[in-house]
Amino acid sequence: MLTPNEQMRIICKGVRQCVNEKELLVKLEKSYKQEEPLIIKLGLDPSAPDIHLGHAVVLRKIRQMQELGHQAVIIIGDFTGKIGDPTGKSKGRVALSDEKVKENALTYCEQIFKILDKERTMVRFNSEWLSKLNFEDVMRLAATSTVSRMLERDDFQKRYKNGVPIGIHEFFYPLMQAYDSVEIKADIELGGTDQTFNILMGRTLQKSMGYDQQIALFMPILEGLDGVAKMSKSLGNYIGVSEPAEIMFKKVMEVPDDLIIRYYELATDEHPDVIDRVKEELSNGANLRDIKFQLAKIITGLYHEEEEVQNAVSYYDMAFSKKTIPDDIPILLLDLEKDTVKDTIPGLIELGYIKSKSEFIRLIRQSGIQINGEKMNEEEMNSVLFNGDVIKIGKKRFVKINK
Repeated sequence: MLTPNEQMRIICKGVRQCVNEKELLVKLEKSYKQEEPLIIKLGLDPSAPDIHLGHAVVLRKIRQMQELGHQAVIIIGDFTGKIGDPTGKSKGRVALSDEKVKENALTYCEQIFKILDKERTMVRFNSEWLSKLNFEDVMRLAATSTVSRMLERDDFQKRYKNGVPIGIHEFFYPLMQAYDSVEIKADIELGGTDQTFNILMGRTLQKSMGYDQQIALFMPILEGLDGVAKMSKSLGNYIGVSEPAEIMFKKVMEVPDDLIIRYYELATDEHPDVIDRVKEELSNGANLRDIKFQLAKIITGLYHEEEEVQNAVSYYDMAFSKKTIPDDIPILLLDLEKDTVKDTIPGLIELGYIKSKSEFIRLIRQSGIQINGEKMNEEEMNSVLFNGDVIKIGKKRFVKINK
């Protein structure tokens, strides 16, 4: 196990805020001396199960702490999910059904273990303890906070000022999430900066109930491929953790130059010393493409086998460096004998090659779509495609038809 000070360097890499560092060092020193792992908590709201690199920022930080010997506890908010998290919402969120919560939780677990070490991860559902609280327990829990404290939350504050109804049950969401920390005796809780209130509530509740307070680690929001907005599937600026290696590699190569270091810090597990060397290379005028090429290999390698990474590298070199049609390109399966160009649009959207039908049409009008090397026009949308036909979208995307 690394020394507490060295662990501090790794844990604090890329972190937006740590509450607080002195307490964290004390916990690490105690863990080091007693050879006992710290308990790392992450609560997941099972309402949006598709994970991209933006979501993975927190998971990657937990994996780094697992590599240091610590234990992760992932709490699926099946009980709180029935209430609905009001965080960042202008109105109460619709509660989820039991079936939907379980379905989303299963999808979440399949994805998080692309990142986390299964051997050092425990998955718990907060219904295990929250469903057992009686009314007296709930009243004691409610007595640990005040209405004025709850109204410090931006979302509650805005709704109160604008006359938007706030259900009393919504005040219990941060309290229940805080109680999760008490139940598992969390040493550290992670989340995005949008979870600041809920995570700090965990510290408050632990203290009021006589437990050691958890450290709060807040990770920054990762910008998407547009370099401006938060990474989001709806904005189309995302890199999904389940995307094929070729697509993932190509997308990383599209990361804006000024975000290279940010992606190194938030989307990889590279040691701070390695990142310092990359910073030095960049300041000394290193080729940006070479640095980004290495970044793409690292990120793609976190989610794919070595052979898949090598195929992605070869695909990128052939398709985008040599400007040729590569042999090994994604295949789009079409079922019907009369499938036409326009019938490929849903599949192209799913691959992440286009955002919508309107974008596809716009590209056609701009001579940005080719079939077997020939530019197509809008009148050819109903043209039938055959086995082996290759569609080129823009300058860098290819797909082969297979029926």
